[in-house]
Amino acid sequence: MVSSPAVTDPLYHALRDIIHHARTQAYRSVNRAMVEAYWNIGRLIVEEEQAGKSRAGYGTHLLEDLALRLTGEFGRGFSVVNLKNFRQFYLVFPKGYREGDVPEDEIGYTVCSGLSWSHYRLLMRVESPEARRHYMRDAIGQNWSVRTLERQIDSLSYERLLKSQDRAIKKPAVLKNRSAGSQSPDEFIRDPYVLEFLHIPSSASYLEHELEQALIDKLRDFLMELGKGFSFVGRQYRISTETSEFYIDLVFYHYILKCFVLIDLKTGKLTHQDIGQMDMYVRLFEDRVTTEGDNPTIGIILCTEKDETVVRYSVLNDNRQLFASRYTLYLPSEQELVAEIEREREIMRRLDRDRAG
Repeated sequence: MVSSPAVTDPLYHALRDIIHHARTQAYRSVNRAMVEAYWNIGRLIVEEEQAGKSRAGYGTHLLEDLALRLTGEFGRGFSVVNLKNFRQFYLVFPKGYREGDVPEDEIGYTVCSGLSWSHYRLLMRVESPEARRHYMRDAIGQNWSVRTLERQIDSLSYERLLKSQDRAIKKPAVLKNRSAGSQSPDEFIRDPYVLEFLHIPSSASYLEHELEQALIDKLRDFLMELGKGFSFVGRQYRISTETSEFYIDLVFYHYILKCFVLIDLKTGKLTHQDIGQMDMYVRLFEDRVTTEGDNPTIGIILCTEKDETVVRYSVLNDNRQLFASRYTLYLPSEQELVAEIEREREIMRRLDRDRAG
């Protein structure tokens, strides 16, 4: 009896890839069709409700009647709650449905095929059009899962980024050196950073090397929290001089800004010594590591607390490449984050008044 030849690994993997690709395409096609259908259902409901006062009485029971009849024919998925979501979907994205990529100036107003219905349900709860546009653009561009999008919204990543930008424009060097259309580090540095994915209790006592190890163990989550453009280079990155050796906690490369990003981890309050150390690291890195084509190196000090007086009277105040950002080990509530952002803005307003006086 002649035995049949064994299936080779290359053949098996090629067939496997074909099947995975087909299933992915089928899922995307179904998702695209359902998202478009939900938008059109919402459009027709709104048009019916806005037909005029003479039909107002009928409109009060419109959703209930539709839910009853649609559920009877098509089954689950067409409850009054879902129909309200479809209506809201149309009201939030009134410009219609478009295949493929959406031009940047249309994002936030036009439905595209790159996101699922679950993505849109999350986006609809974002009240600010600017924030919604930001989350939608990044969800499409970075292929965010629903879970990732939810975390970014819940942690107010857009508002934290805005706060950092508000702070950065107070630095004279930023306005002096920034050319029209150029991107600056303040567009990518958040404050505070939320590290709840490390699962370190806020009350726990931990050392800097333990925080570093936890971040390495959850590197994918940390990269997501850092934001767009960061790629990991190394930990405890050694820089040698003629007489000494120095070790930088974490080093990244930002492929949009085209520069290295050095991160120094602190488990306590920011000090002048921390700032001086990071300033030295950046200078050494510029001298010993960077090559032609690299933009100026960025230094970020991650700390649990910072004194605005220390920040104001240090090189952080006018150096556009150095940043100090707080981090928190738990996911604050929206109210806590809003309060934190407003507190920082009040500090900046007070500093402005002091300078003016």
